[in-house]
Order: sequence, then structure tokens, then C-alpha cells
Amino acid sequence: MRNEQQFVSLLYDRLDDLRERAEAGVRTSMAQVGTGRQARVERDVSTAEQSAHLAALNAVDSGLCFGRLDLQDGTRHHIGRIGIRRDDEELTPMLIDWRAPVARPFYLATGYEPMGLRRRRHITTQGRTVTALHDEILDLTDRTRTGYEDPDGDAVLLAALGAARTGRMADIVQTIQAEQDRIIRAPRRGILVVEGGPGTGKTAVALHRAAYLLYAHREQLARRAVLIVGPNPAFLGYIGEVLPSLGETGVLLSTLGELFPGVHATGTDTVPAAGIKGGAAMAEVLERVVRDRQKLPETVPEGDYEAEGTVPEPALLIEHEEYGTLRLHREMAYEARDRARATALPHNLARPHFAFRIIDALTEQLADRLGADPYGGPGLLGPDDLAQLGKEIATSAEVHAAIDELWPPLTPEQLVSGFLAEPEPYLPHSDALWIRRTEGPWTPADVPLLDEAAELLGVDDSAERAAAEADRQHRIAYAQGVLDLSQGSKTYEFEDEESEVLAAHDIIDAERMAERHEEADHRSAAERAAADRTWAFGHIIVDEAQELSPMAWRLLMRRCPTRSMTLVGDPAQTADESGAGSWQQILEPYAGDRWTLARLGVNYRTPAEIMEPAAAVRRATCPGFEPPRSVRSTGAGPWYEHTSGDGLDAAVRAAVARETPREGRLAVIVPGELQWELPSLWDLKPVDLTRSVVLLTPREAKGLEFDSVIVVEPSRFGGSDLYVAMTRATQRLGIIHTGDLPEGLRPGTRPGTRER
Repeated sequence: MRNEQQFVSLLYDRLDDLRERAEAGVRTSMAQVGTGRQARVERDVSTAEQSAHLAALNAVDSGLCFGRLDLQDGTRHHIGRIGIRRDDEELTPMLIDWRAPVARPFYLATGYEPMGLRRRRHITTQGRTVTALHDEILDLTDRTRTGYEDPDGDAVLLAALGAARTGRMADIVQTIQAEQDRIIRAPRRGILVVEGGPGTGKTAVALHRAAYLLYAHREQLARRAVLIVGPNPAFLGYIGEVLPSLGETGVLLSTLGELFPGVHATGTDTVPAAGIKGGAAMAEVLERVVRDRQKLPETVPEGDYEAEGTVPEPALLIEHEEYGTLRLHREMAYEARDRARATALPHNLARPHFAFRIIDALTEQLADRLGADPYGGPGLLGPDDLAQLGKEIATSAEVHAAIDELWPPLTPEQLVSGFLAEPEPYLPHSDALWIRRTEGPWTPADVPLLDEAAELLGVDDSAERAAAEADRQHRIAYAQGVLDLSQGSKTYEFEDEESEVLAAHDIIDAERMAERHEEADHRSAAERAAADRTWAFGHIIVDEAQELSPMAWRLLMRRCPTRSMTLVGDPAQTADESGAGSWQQILEPYAGDRWTLARLGVNYRTPAEIMEPAAAVRRATCPGFEPPRSVRSTGAGPWYEHTSGDGLDAAVRAAVARETPREGRLAVIVPGELQWELPSLWDLKPVDLTRSVVLLTPREAKGLEFDSVIVVEPSRFGGSDLYVAMTRATQRLGIIHTGDLPEGLRPGTRPGTRER
């Protein structure tokens, strides 16, 4: 162990040196001086890269080195979270990054297929101290013994599985199993679906896959960023330390409700409302809503009479300040609307086409009125007169007000809020009642609607671009003034001789000088992506993908045109009414056959004694259900406690006091509506996973794990929620109920029964 301790100490000394150099590199990059846009861009890129490198070095500390490969040719490689080279002329490897090809035997080699290894060593550290070594002999002809041999090769894995939980997901970089490694290193192209039951490590595999892809495709993904979508904020907090611990900090973690810039969806929907909003039909509904905002005049102005025997035409009256009343006839608006729609542009981008045609038509109308010869001769207005009339119509506030009434500029928020306030024209009456809302915060199910609306509306940024160009010209003019002043301050003592002294204008022109004073953008790619709805990510990872609605899939597919995605889910845990039917049904419209399915079948989290009754619950509704195989057994099955309705709060409070572990975490999982009926637990909201005890609904518990779990009133859980709740436990599970238990947990049919 002494040799490994010396090596680890040297490794941390080298890490400290690299950190100091990275800090110096950041300072140097920020201080770089250059002229022109290219120099500024290079400085910003260099600063961002140096800062990202420093952040990675600072994040990787605990467990820096966790393994060693002893090859049959006598070569040794130490394996760690990042790659570190020695400070010599050759920069020889000191620590091999776990993602490098040479490190792969650490995860795949077996006695049957040793992959050139003599032995594999697991190194356990605490801080900078080596605390344990475990050697696996892969070459059975090797008679050398170190005293650290692990006969089964499972000691490190079982120790990790049995460790107390901290409220934060730990990485599995030291214990990646062969089936997991194959998924982690799968090709980036196309869509990879990772399906597996509770405890199979789906989430951990997806996060390590993100780290691997960032390593293998650094240039592309660092520029486009990787997006990880989780089911709720608590989950994102739970997984938030995994990638930094692996040296990766340039990833955007987000819930679906955070994927529309400027909107933070804090509201909640009823289950039926979320299902209606998430349905595929909503895309067509919103398209109809947009078209209905493109109006025509509907009423005939009062006192407007046509020739006898004709029907007056609906029109919009426009009171022009100089020329009196103009009539915007229905036929005029109809023709302008058809022309605008024929462009196939989004609503806001087609609006100028509508406005230009209306302005032309009103100009023609006014020209006829002003320039008509009373004796039937040719018009009295020339081309210059017509141009002036057109300008006056185009700059008329009254004309633009009329255009706004017929083809209003719209934001996604305006469109969706207007639709939700009055959905009856577009939906069946029962559906409209569920989603009708006139006020309140946005909900996660609203965000895909907002995104769809943004696609249908588009953004007419011509005014912003014009303002930006005007600002740029102003800065150039100012810079030119500075240069002119510097030129005017020259000494003209030798006017007849050509001066050899360079002035400012000899070195830099006004445009380049102005560019130097533009505000630099030091944001990372992930930060810029979070603020840009149209950003195209290099890769997207979705956890609990089986819960996403058709509208949510439309949003995510827009974010990744290349369809480079990793989707993680378990159809058996689907709770949302608009969730997955089948992976093929979801993906075929977007990716055709460019997707593959990988399954994980081993449960590393849930002991067999807990998995058996959880599977029995699932089989009650799905008779053919087969759970993942648990790799361990604790000997402790679930306990059950029956209490009266009035005594439920007291029973839960007593169970929490009894079951809270000295180390680790306890979760109390209750149906959503029941949490407010347990006053003794109110102080556990909002969810804080760093507490020793947390109160959760089944959907808040998705993807999480705890040492102990207490499930309250299982008969009130819906769908797959009970299966999800029971499989969060890694050690102990208790069930408290006031009425009959659901099928699969009733006395005489449940395994591992322990009554209280």
C-alpha cells in the first residue's frame, strides 16, 4: 500500500501544479491584447477554454485515482477520473483517463477474456489517503500474491452498493459493469434508448455516457454543448455533482419546464389537464389558433351604402389625419392575407408581407380619390406623387393600428395564454374545462405549447437588427472622431517633409477600433444555449423518457436536428397519461430506423427481499411483467403497519423517528393529495435531499434512491406509482396503511411479510 500511497501523493502534487498553471492561463487569456473582431473572438474562446479546464481540475479531487492495470508484458497503467501527464519532455502519461481506449480492460476484462491483463487493482481513497486495495487475478498462471487479492472480485461493487446515501448521486466510474460500459461507449450517431428497471443504473450510465462523449468528441460537443433533461428540480440537484466529479462542467442540466428562455414553470396541472396539453393534437390546435388571429373585417361600417340591390362589403374604417377616412375592405384584406400565407413564413415573419400589400392597396385607393380626373381623363398624380402618398400611408399610426388589428404581432406567451383563457372553440367541451385558465404561473405542460407557438409565430427581429446596426454605426462614427482628433493634434513643424511618426489612424481604422469596444461574451456554450431557444445541441440525454408527452418530444427534437440522443427510461414506471406508448411509436416519425435499443437487466439498488413484493404489485396489472434481477440480498423484507385514519399522522411520525438512519437518508413517499394531511411532515417541504428525512410524492421520487423508505397509504397510489415508490429503497422498506392493501401486498400473498 505504501507504493500506491506515494504514487497518489505525487499525483495530487501534479494536480496542484496543473491548477496553478490553469489559473495563470486564465489570467493571461483575459489580458490578451489584439485588434479587430478575430483577435477578440480568439481571446474570448481562449479564456472560456482555460476557465473550463480550471473548473474541471478543481472539480476532480476525491477518488482521483481508483485503479491500476498490470499487463502481461509488465506494463502498468493507473486509471483515474481525468488524464494527467508528467512534467517531462515527452509528457508521458501519469494517470490514464477512464474514457481512454487503453483503460477499457479495467471494465471488460475477465478470467475467460483477460484482454492482455495479468491483474486488475481497485484503489480506494479518502481524500488523498489510500484506504484499501483489492486485486483481481486475471492470469491464473501468475503465482505472485500481494495480500490484497479479492477472490470474487465484487468487494468494491458491494461496498459501493451498501454505502449510506448522501442525498447526492455518486458516480460509478470505479464500478462500471461490462453491460454498462458497452452502452457508455456506444457510437454517438443516432438515438440510443437505454431501457431498464429500477436500480439498473440507467441514470448513472447516461451521465457517464455524457462524460465519455465529451471526451471522445470534445471539439464538436464543447462548441454545441450537451443537454441533460431530468424529470424535476430535485432530481437535477441529486445528479448535479456526478459530471463535475468526472471533470466535465460544460453541460446544461434542465427540466422540461425550464427549456423556454424567460419562463420558469412553477405551476402544476391536474393529471387530465397535463394529458390534454401534451397530446399530439395540440400542434394542430395551436396552428388553428394562429390562423384565427389573422383576421378579416367582419362588419359593415354604419351608414355605408352601396348601389341599390347590392350587399355592403365589410370594411375597417381608418381615420387618416390628413386624408380623412380610408376604407380597408374585406376583399383587400383577404387578398393581402392570401399573399402573406403563400410565403409559408411563420406568423410574425409573414406579417410584413401582409402590411406591405395593405399599404399598397390603401395607397391605390387614396390615389384614385385624389388624382381622378373629373372629366374621365388620365390620372393627375405622377410617380413622385404616388411615392409620397405611399410613404405617408406607410408612416401613418392609424394605418398600422388597423394592420395590428387584422394581423397582430404576437409572442408565444400571448398566444398560449389567450388560448388557455378561451379554449372552447378548439377543443371538446370536457377537455376545454380541464385546461381553461385565465391566470396563474406556467406549468411544465405549458412549455411545449409555448415552444410550438414560437415555431408557428417566428420572431421578427428586423427592428432589433436595425437598432444594432445603428448602434454599430454610431460607435464607428465616434471612433472616427477620435481618430480625426488624434490626426489634428499632429505637430506641423515639418509640413514640407514626410513625417515618419505613425499616428493612430495609420495603425487602425474606425471600424476595427469600434469593434474593440464591443462587449465580450464570456459565457460558456451551455450558458448561451440556456438563453437561446433556437440552439441546436450536440447531444441530448433524457432521463425518465417514458414520461414525455408527444408535444414534449416535438420540443426536444427541435433542439437536436442531428438526432444524436440518449434516452433513458422504463415503460413499467410510466405514470403520465400522455407518456410513452412504445419507443418505436415515439421515435419513428423523427428518426426512422436510426435508433437502437439497449436493455439493462441487473438491479444493483433494490435488495431481492424488496424487489419481490414490488414486482408482485406490478404483476397485479401486468401479469407478464418480469423485473430486473437483484444482485444482492439483505435478509430484511418490508414491514407493514395498519393504523386508523385518525392515527395516520401519529403513526407516520413515530415510524420516521424509529426508521431514520444514523447515516444515510429516509424518504416518506405519499400520494400527492395526502402530503397536506400529514401536518407533522409539513416542515419537510420543499424537497431538500441533503436532509436526513424527505417527504416526496411518487413523481418527485423518480430516479432517486434512499437507504430507507416509508410508503404511506399504498392503495391511494395510481398507475405505476406504487412500484416506483417501493423500489427507491436500498436497505429497508416500510408500508403504513389505514385500509385494505392493494393486490400483491395483501396478507397471505406477499413475500417477506413482517407485521407491526
